[in-house]
Amino acid sequence: MPINVPETAQKRIVIIGAGFGGLKLAKNLIGSGYQIVILDKNNYHQFQPLFYQVASSGIEPSSILFPLRKIFQKQKDIYVRMAEVYSVDTEKKEINTSLDTVWYDYLVIASGVNSNFFGMKNMEEFALPMKSVSEAMSLRNRLLQRFEKAVTLRDQNERKTLLNVVVVGGGPTGVELAGAIAEMKKFVLPKDYPDLNFDAMQISLVEGSPAVLGGMSTHASEKALFYLKRLGIQVMLNTKVTDYDGQVLRFADGQIINTNTVIWAAGISGVLPEGIPAELVGRGRRIMVDEFNQLKGIPDVFAIGDVSIMSTSDYPNGHPQVAQVAIQQGINLAWNLLSLRHNGKLKPFKYIDRGSMATIGRNRAVADLSFLKFGGFVAWLTWMFVHLMAIVGVKNRLLIFVNWMWNYMTYDQSLRLILWAAKRKSGPLD
Repeated sequence: MPINVPETAQKRIVIIGAGFGGLKLAKNLIGSGYQIVILDKNNYHQFQPLFYQVASSGIEPSSILFPLRKIFQKQKDIYVRMAEVYSVDTEKKEINTSLDTVWYDYLVIASGVNSNFFGMKNMEEFALPMKSVSEAMSLRNRLLQRFEKAVTLRDQNERKTLLNVVVVGGGPTGVELAGAIAEMKKFVLPKDYPDLNFDAMQISLVEGSPAVLGGMSTHASEKALFYLKRLGIQVMLNTKVTDYDGQVLRFADGQIINTNTVIWAAGISGVLPEGIPAELVGRGRRIMVDEFNQLKGIPDVFAIGDVSIMSTSDYPNGHPQVAQVAIQQGINLAWNLLSLRHNGKLKPFKYIDRGSMATIGRNRAVADLSFLKFGGFVAWLTWMFVHLMAIVGVKNRLLIFVNWMWNYMTYDQSLRLILWAAKRKSGPLD
């Protein structure tokens, strides 16, 4: 039996994923005359750039989540269904989900990405990823749990293994998370655990290439490296991880680090439903699309955001996997779908690079804008303003602003709670 969505004379657009691209597309199709069905395994939109602040106890998880039904509660032609998508049948124009099937006239795949461990099974089992708010909360729990256990140990080597933190991946996520944990080590943890010697705690950032923030300018990369080292972070460049067993992290050059906490921020791969032709799946399991975000040879199926790869003269290896690309592709695709409704021409996607930023702890950030490259306190304020304005909902912005101001004035976070989901017996909804 198909998913319960009203059958109307309207053409139906099904959007898989309510991330930056899918959400922007749906918003721009309000009042378009189409029936819009949004499928997502969660019933909320999550603001991914601030996952690391949830993981480091800087903000509450609810501050970066916004219920999808709240966003579209006044829209009659938009239907939200919480479901996992399993497969797509492009010939029958049907989608198989955890609820049931749903048909479409146009399909938009905006399902995003997940962690890529490059075939390292032990790393996948023992390292901690951070690609969802639930993973960020799990990381927060495990970090705090390590400190609680370290208090009970007398053996200094065991304590050090528990306290040591290694972040693998020197992109924005890795850099920002390492900086946030270093700030915790300096200002917060010694007050919470006065009987632990945090001088013995080593925070390491491992990057396989010659520079951190490789997608940004040389100025930003060098400035970020300076800030990281100033925070006492051991930065290991040109270093490749080979294995991790939950106790010992091993590198290609023979080095090892004894640690119970390895955070994986080194690679991502597309989250694809079954049924996408293998010849359309490119590097990083991203769906290859043309300049209109259409799947080649399947004109009624589109892909946008991180899960898509569009090769252009300016970006031969695809656009950067950042929120702005997804948002702009969502806007452009909405325009094209409206044009299709009136038998008009399609507009090719043209990415406008509005710059990139990364923060490295308190009062430190780097910014690459189209007209200026700068770092320090002003870049940090700019980073805060841009991210605050990008949050969905006035209430969420206020909550985050209050948390930031409290943290800034008190050098403290008040969210260091270990919260595990309670185990329960299976019920009728399981």
